[in-house]
Amino acid sequence: MRDYWSFFSAQQLVFGRGAVRHLGSMVRDRKLQRALVVTDANLVSIGLVDQVLQSLAKAGIESIVFDGSEAEPSIATAEKGYAFARDTKAELVIGLGGGSNMDLAKIVAILLTHGGHPRDYFHFDQVPGPVLPLICVPTTAGTGSEVSHAAVLTDLETGLKMSTLSPHLRPALALVDPALTDQCPKQITADSGIDALTHAVEGLSAIDSRAVTVPNERAIPYAGSNPMGDIMAERSIRLIGKHLETAVGDPGNQEARDGMALAATLAGLAFSNCAVAVVHALEYPIGVALHCSHGAGNGLLLPYVMEYNREHAASRYAKVFEWLGGNVLGLSESAAASKAIERIVALRKAIGLSLIHISEPTRLGMIS
Repeated sequence: MRDYWSFFSAQQLVFGRGAVRHLGSMVRDRKLQRALVVTDANLVSIGLVDQVLQSLAKAGIESIVFDGSEAEPSIATAEKGYAFARDTKAELVIGLGGGSNMDLAKIVAILLTHGGHPRDYFHFDQVPGPVLPLICVPTTAGTGSEVSHAAVLTDLETGLKMSTLSPHLRPALALVDPALTDQCPKQITADSGIDALTHAVEGLSAIDSRAVTVPNERAIPYAGSNPMGDIMAERSIRLIGKHLETAVGDPGNQEARDGMALAATLAGLAFSNCAVAVVHALEYPIGVALHCSHGAGNGLLLPYVMEYNREHAASRYAKVFEWLGGNVLGLSESAAASKAIERIVALRKAIGLSLIHISEPTRLGMIS
């Protein structure tokens, strides 16, 4: 059993409403001059890409835009992004958008640096060395990809989502500007928010880091729960309990948008150090089969996995109930854990994610 733990993050995290205006100067301070922006056509159409390009231009940074990303990007899309970027002479890669765009940016950065095919880097620690400097700028509050070491692609040939995990994929800069989420549609806000909650709950309930026997932290993708991860998960869950319903129901509420942006990043820090587990393992094939977003798939599965693990993780789930605003006074840990599951089911329904009829949390119901 180890007697220590460690924690990783993006090299720099900048958080604040309006922070995107300073992106160009931050790139210039890094002595970089030519940026590839990986994004999607929708963000171009609503003007968010222009905000990034204006900041870069003001600082004298040249930019090239690949706007061919998509939800749950495929290997073919990654190949298209690489083909587009190959001759751009980009010195850095900026991922702008939700987790799909940021993940795609990470894969493109790998290919620009090391060549090959996306499949060459699937699984853990297959990236042989540092990649082009990565900057991730989220426009949704959910995936935490701006601080994580993971990137996911959909393999249409096998019908599976495949992860690339590497310490080299933690961005050099995570710039989180909650104002960029203000135009996020209701459904994406809901999907992203339940995704962040899943990250926080799975990070919190991961195996204790002291029980993980490894020669060093780089030998495994996740190192288990630790006090720092617990702090991040707790704050994230409290923020989600306070703000998610408001962010979905009242999208112009800046306090709720700001709270969810912070919650998503904190949850990303928690899970990318501690672990994700059965929810994510099940969501990868189910998400491809049902053609649902990653966040919606996680929201569908989270209560069932929590019920399966309830007795084992009762003390942790009891905290989840309290942090979501529940009253634990007089409740046993097991009873409070059950209440946590009920609270998440109710939250999911409140934000419009009633994807399944839930009568018995231990069994998947019918798709509605």
